[in-house]
Amino acid sequence: MNHLAHAYLSFHQPELITGNLIADFVKGKKNLSTYEAGIQQGIRIHRAIDTFTDQHPVTGKAKVFFRPSCGLYSGVFTDLVYDHFLATDPDRFTNESLYSFARYVYNEITLREQLLPPAFLQMFQYMQQYNWLYNYHTTEGMSSAFRGVARRAKYLETDGAVVFAVFMEHYAALKECYQVFFPQLQTYVENLLLMENR
Repeated sequence: MNHLAHAYLSFHQPELITGNLIADFVKGKKNLSTYEAGIQQGIRIHRAIDTFTDQHPVTGKAKVFFRPSCGLYSGVFTDLVYDHFLATDPDRFTNESLYSFARYVYNEITLREQLLPPAFLQMFQYMQQYNWLYNYHTTEGMSSAFRGVARRAKYLETDGAVVFAVFMEHYAALKECYQVFFPQLQTYVENLLLMENR
């Protein structure tokens, strides 16, 4: 769910952005091999980001806040929270640069849409229409994102508004989790790309 983080950690490389965003819709090595090398690399980076994030102790700490309200979905909502704090991180974005970055990402994906999985394109239509990447920076946008996840979550019985209230109640503590975690994630991805591109 952390679409903004995946796009941001592609470092303005169009094929990496594409692979990073479609990765959840590409299953198995056979399907991976149908894409060009740069997109394949983006898919691998996406999977490495997910593994690093899921196994990081700070992510575990953040999930604890959500677990009582949403159980196994706590990781999904933690991902969303990381995107909010990335979008509002003054060292990384202003409102204007976030808006420009979102438009850049949408344009790059649109240029390659004939190559991409139909299920991804269906989601991407909503991402672009409602400007998810940009709207993660507002609490209104996050409220909408939480409700959307809750609507689509097959086994979640809690209303999205309840989970959003948890986010707002623990906002400062969750922000601290992001501030510790995200620089470590960025360093990890940068090192991974250096090794892959040797």
